[in-house]
Amino acid sequence: METVQPAVAVAAESVRPTKQRVVLVAILLLTLLIAYLDRVNVSVLLADNTFLTDMGIKGQPVQMGLLMTLFLIAYGVANVVLSPLGDYIGPRKAMSLSILLWTVSVFIGGLATTFTTMLAARVILGLGEGMHWPMQSTFVKNWFPPWERGKANGVWLIGLMAGPALAMPFFTWVVSSWGWRPSFFILGALGLVPLVLLWCYVTDRPGQHKKVNAAEREYIESALELEAAEEAKVRTESLRERLSSFVFNYRFWLLTINYFCIACVWWGTMAWLPSYLKAARGFSWAQMGAMSSLPYVLGGISILFFGHLADKLGRRAPFIALAHLGSALGIYFGSVATDNLTAAILISAGIASVAIGLPSSWSILQQIVPGKAIGAGAGMMNGLSNGGSAFAPVLIGFFISMTGSYVGGLLFLVGLAVIGAACMAVLAFQKY
Repeated sequence: METVQPAVAVAAESVRPTKQRVVLVAILLLTLLIAYLDRVNVSVLLADNTFLTDMGIKGQPVQMGLLMTLFLIAYGVANVVLSPLGDYIGPRKAMSLSILLWTVSVFIGGLATTFTTMLAARVILGLGEGMHWPMQSTFVKNWFPPWERGKANGVWLIGLMAGPALAMPFFTWVVSSWGWRPSFFILGALGLVPLVLLWCYVTDRPGQHKKVNAAEREYIESALELEAAEEAKVRTESLRERLSSFVFNYRFWLLTINYFCIACVWWGTMAWLPSYLKAARGFSWAQMGAMSSLPYVLGGISILFFGHLADKLGRRAPFIALAHLGSALGIYFGSVATDNLTAAILISAGIASVAIGLPSSWSILQQIVPGKAIGAGAGMMNGLSNGGSAFAPVLIGFFISMTGSYVGGLLFLVGLAVIGAACMAVLAFQKY
């Protein structure tokens, strides 16, 4: 099942290939990191009494959960509906448009005086970021040979972990020192950085980039030509044909269910972890900020190490199955632990375990979906997964409201992790 690396001729003359694809993936990393700063500041604000009072939702966990849930619904819709736009106008233009949308949304959030306005800002953020995510995968498909994609996906996916790891203590400091509104305005300014880098230093394909020399272009394009020869067996010209090239493949749906389970654990814990640590486990603001970043520091290490290891061994599905099992065990034992520090460490380990499966999930997607349909395939997997997982934060809020405890919501996430492991076990047996 794994693409075998051919002996690609780099260049006839002894010219060293440039490394512009490394520059590209660094910009993708920075873009995702800032995108995640935008997403998680509300998680910190759910532990801030001033914000909750200003929005009129203090003591109302279901409404608190809606701030993440409505973002995720819009995010899921945009992934499915808007992401095919990138297949037509190119990932560079589509990603630039998405960054403009999310920058506008955070400025609206900073000016909001009502809960309804804040919810509207979160919906706009979801639409912008929903179109952005699939373009990351399209860039990797266009710029990297198949045998380098695990490492490339692993690098930009570090933003998944680096964003929350930096955001949790940083926004804890900003909010506790200056209040909640400045956090949004800081995000608005930061959003302009990846927009400038993307427009000035990135092209849709290596052949369009002035700094890519012939050696690097031949290295990339000769590998993509071999891959395209296989993909050419499937006609994928119209949107309908693009969708049909993967929607009737049951492996795509197993992968999507897996990613749905990952997203539920990811968003459920991200939305409620700061509040859980402060309200249920009694940590101070400073302790909460530090402990909230721990899962993502550990997760960043996991992404890099296991992304590289999966490339080396040529297998991805077994790592994803182990990621789900590790998540289930960590969250379960953390939820029932009596010692607060032990509970925080175990839950952190469970969240970090999810990261093991992230780069491998995208590598399998890029393996089973034809190149002409990768934007639509990535959008559908990511959109359905995140759209479905949108209800995880509000469901956790519901369990908190009904039981007065976080344990029920955490056990719900444990069950989903077990389902994800079962789906990936099927692909593991098929040597993916």
